[in-house]
Amino acid sequence: PERAAAREAAASQVLTALRSPPDSDGADLDDVERDRVASWDADIAVLIAEAERQNVQVVDLPSSLSASWAVALLREPEAAARRLRRPLPKPPAAAAHRGTRFHQWVEARFGQVPLIDIDGLVPEGQAEQDDDLKTLQSAFLAGPYADRQPTAVEAPFHLVLGEQILVGRIDAVYAVEPDDSALPAGTRYEVVDWKTGRHAADPLQLALYRLAWAELHQVPVEQVAATFYYVSSGRVERPDGLPDRSALTQWWSGSTE
Repeated sequence: PERAAAREAAASQVLTALRSPPDSDGADLDDVERDRVASWDADIAVLIAEAERQNVQVVDLPSSLSASWAVALLREPEAAARRLRRPLPKPPAAAAHRGTRFHQWVEARFGQVPLIDIDGLVPEGQAEQDDDLKTLQSAFLAGPYADRQPTAVEAPFHLVLGEQILVGRIDAVYAVEPDDSALPAGTRYEVVDWKTGRHAADPLQLALYRLAWAELHQVPVEQVAATFYYVSSGRVERPDGLPDRSALTQWWSGSTE
């Protein structure tokens, strides 16, 4: 906090000076002061050159990208490219940890063994009690997917879009009964993404998931429904007009040129 306060104070002084530049042209400086100003000018030149080197227009994408990164590049290509060029770690978030534990609980409920047991990393007897996690679990058990047996849980996929490989996992996939009136006629599968937070999710994520599942199982993409399930509220959201492969490929090419 002390260093942050010092930086803010220095920034404030600079902004004040920019609004009211001094009348002096430097002629009244002595030799020591001129040397000091010259060193500042040299530092500024180096910093500006570094900034210009960082401000490149072309970013090499990694060999594979997660679905979430793909959505970011489609929505905001410039911002996503800056984050890819200079990634920064994110601080631990309780909500993200809770979401991971919830997904593991669902895996275990449907007979899947999680790859990593988050709670198992904590010494026995020291696991933190999470009332919000218990609330999510109770809400799920009272919801429409509690007793439906999924075809797949945490289903991995690789999807080629343009020249890029996208990778990810689909939370759950359900085979659809012919008499299911909640979904369009002819639907064979429903891909579902659990949402443990309250913020609205991006439908593009579902578009990638349903395309990946359709191509993996060689069925028309129109026969795969895609659903966000907001666990805490019980809300089921099935966005309309999800782009197909042609639209996604065209969009991807425009975003990554």
